[in-house]
This record gives sequence, structure tokens and C-alpha cells, in this order.
Amino acid sequence: MKEQQSNNNVIVAIPDQTEIMAEAETEKKSGGIFRFLFLAGGIFVFFFFFGVMQEKITRGNYGEERFTHHLALVFTQCVVNYAYAVLMLKLVLDQGVDHTPNRYYAVSSFTYLAAMVSSNKALMWVNYPTQVVGKSCKPIPVMVLGVLFGGKKYPLVKYFFVLLIVIGVALFIYKDSGDKVEAMSFGFGEALLLASLTFDGLTGAVQERMKSEHQSKSGHMMRNMNLYSIAYLGVALVATGEIWAFAAFVGRHPTILGQLALFSVASALGQYFIFMCVAEFGPLPCSIATTTRKFFTVLFSVLFFGNALITRQWLGTALVFTGLFLDGLYGKQAKKPAKD
Repeated sequence: MKEQQSNNNVIVAIPDQTEIMAEAETEKKSGGIFRFLFLAGGIFVFFFFFGVMQEKITRGNYGEERFTHHLALVFTQCVVNYAYAVLMLKLVLDQGVDHTPNRYYAVSSFTYLAAMVSSNKALMWVNYPTQVVGKSCKPIPVMVLGVLFGGKKYPLVKYFFVLLIVIGVALFIYKDSGDKVEAMSFGFGEALLLASLTFDGLTGAVQERMKSEHQSKSGHMMRNMNLYSIAYLGVALVATGEIWAFAAFVGRHPTILGQLALFSVASALGQYFIFMCVAEFGPLPCSIATTTRKFFTVLFSVLFFGNALITRQWLGTALVFTGLFLDGLYGKQAKKPAKD
């Protein structure tokens, strides 16, 4: 704080540049935290409903049939996502001209779909808890490959905080088989999970480059990535012949169209929040939000329905909240003060 004497001999205190910048940085950080919580909340809410509808479709009975057309399900989801992004860009968002090279969208879309397919295929060889625990490690490859290929740098403590969150999620959601925890082994299913995590990391690395090099906006990312996904899945549907089987299934059970509509709308809204989070905060914070989504969903279920937690789950809860709290306080690299 500097003091300056006015013409009327009154001493006036004038804040110096450092104090002004510090106050502005504090306000910006506070607003950024609330903005991130808002986006994370949108991801939680819409993908919770998305998960409910996905289970209703894939595990429901339609007469004597079950829905098994997974490529068509994802294709429908991507079509609605694309239409929603186009509509938002024309009527609501003013994000200017997109200068991101199409190759970035093509690659990130391919790695995103490859991660999803690898993860779903892994369920043929591993149980669901193993798949969920494996996917809970998603922030680690996103961080590592973001550094190696995305040009991103993180403070050392960030690695520790993310590791706390991942371990906490794994401890919380892993389910015991009977009285004994199932023995861990590495086979083809685990190899597919490793491939899925690698593709997740590559997706994050490409998105990090898009954000840092071209300041890619959320609407553009959502529109173009889903456009390439539609192209990839369209080829796969025709090549496998699943498109005709799906059309015949809808003809026999037209009530599924309403369920597909709700499923796709929830996906579009949830994905929009994801792309906003990636565009504004980067792939790593977004991956932390999506990873902890399942944790908070299960935790809320426990609190509302009174299910007891075992010691391991309480430990996992403590680790997740500790990691999130410390990451919010110290997880960002401190900026150097500007020199006069």
C-alpha cells in the first residue's frame, strides 16, 4: 500500500499493483472453483440419469428379447449429441470460428471410441468390479500422456493428490466376492482395460493440445468429435450388419424409441458439460470429475438408503475427499508475481 499526498494536504492510501493483482487473482480463483463445481454437478446429474436409462435399455426385457445392439446404441447417442451441439452453436453459443485442425478431432474421436469399446469388451473376461476399478485409474494415464504428448506440466503434488483420489475410488467401489476378495490376475480382459486406459490418456493428450494450441471451444469440440464418431460407427454398423438387426428390433418393439430419446438427451446434456469442463479447465480436472461421479453416486445411495459402509469403504471415502480438498487448495502451479 502506497501513500500519496493530494493538493489539499490529505494523505490518500493507494493500493500498489501487486495488491491489485493479488485481489484479482483471488477473485478469479474463487470464481473458477464455483464454475468447476457447477460443471462437475452437471456431469454428475445428467450422467446419473444417463446410467439409469442405459441400464433400463440394456438389461430390460422386450417380450422374450434383450437389447444387444450396442453399436447402434452409441451411434444414436452420437447423432443426438451432434444435433444438440449444432443447435447450441447456432442459437445460443457465439464461439467464433474454429481453427482446430480436423486431424485432432479425427484422432481424439477414434481414441475415445476405442477406449469405450475396449472397456465394454473387457467385461467378457473380467467382472464388473474389476472393470470399474480399472477405469477409476483414468486420471493417471490422462496426466502422464498429457505430459508426454500434450505438452502439459503439473506440479509434483498434483500427482500425489490424483493418486489419493484414484486409490480412494478403487477402495470404495471394489466389491468382495463372498468373504474373500477375488484374486487379481492379468489376462486378456485386463489387457483390454489397459488398452482402454491408454486410449483415454491419448484422448486427453490430444484434447490438451487442442486447448493449448487452438483454444478449442466446447461447442466446436462436441460437434466435430461426434461427427467423426458418427462416421466411424456408421461404417462399423454397415460392415457388421447390425444396422439392419437394430431396425428390425425397433420395428418389433417401438416403445424403445422413447427410452432411446431420454437416454440420448441425457447423454447430450452430460457430454456438453464434459466438453465445457475440458475447454475451460483441461482434460485432467474433467477426468477427475467423471471418475468420482460413480463414487458420489454410490455414496449418496448409501446415505439415503442407510446401507452400512465397511472399514475399507470409509477409508476410501476419506482418501477421495482428502485428495479433492488438497487438490483444490494446492493442486495448481503457483503463478510467479509479475515484475515491475
